Amino acid sequence: MGRLRGRLARFALLNLADVTFVVLTKDEEQNLPRMLASVPLAAQLLVIDAQSSDGTTALARSRGANVVVHPWEGFVTTRRFALEFVRTPWTFMLDADEALDAELVRSLEAATPGDGVDGFAVRRATYFCGQPIRYGAWGSDTPLRLFRTAHAQLLAAPAAGGSADVHERWTVTGEIGRLDGTLNHYSYPTRAAYRAKFERYTTLEANGVRGSLVTLAHAGVLVAPRGVWALLRRNGWRDGWRGVYVALASAWYPVVVAWKALRG
Repeated sequence: MGRLRGRLARFALLNLADVTFVVLTKDEEQNLPRMLASVPLAAQLLVIDAQSSDGTTALARSRGANVVVHPWEGFVTTRRFALEFVRTPWTFMLDADEALDAELVRSLEAATPGDGVDGFAVRRATYFCGQPIRYGAWGSDTPLRLFRTAHAQLLAAPAAGGSADVHERWTVTGEIGRLDGTLNHYSYPTRAAYRAKFERYTTLEANGVRGSLVTLAHAGVLVAPRGVWALLRRNGWRDGWRGVYVALASAWYPVVVAWKALRG
């Protein structure tokens, strides 16, 4: 009987009622309708709102979301805080400027976790100026987003090193499956939006790095290799001017962090 239960568990479909989609928001009235429309109706929805001044919370509640208003405490701390309100066995972490495509929803509905699987990675396509970046450093983005609530840990992973509370990632101890479909990330509708986030994140990372001329020089030496790697080894050039822009900006990112850290 025990072996039979084990075989059945390996082929049991994921019940979407056992999944809570968790979203952090702050003045996301423009992005929220697209994200809300992409979340399966059978799933739970939890919104942790950092005291928005627009219609974000009203939109979320109109979709049936459980909304918790809480002061912003940084990405890692706030996501850990959010997990305390999840009452389902599974959690799907989602950003307000993301949306599941139809194939990803179907893949969720057909998922068979089994006893040894603690999470699922998804392919994420980040849009820049209206087009998805398919190559370069962004082209291979497959973050862990769906996981067993009780088995997950969150770690900060700043791109330039240090202790900054940014670029966080989830980890689990068990096996990680892969879901078909795409999580579309509409983070950079314009170059101005990209520059604003570039400025914000490099400042956040600089606060977690000890400034030194050695660090700045090391980052500077690696600009060219980083750019060549993204453009040629990772085929960033195939995304046209967008790919070139992203590759060069990404190559300079550690330099800007090091420079800001040195200035204090």
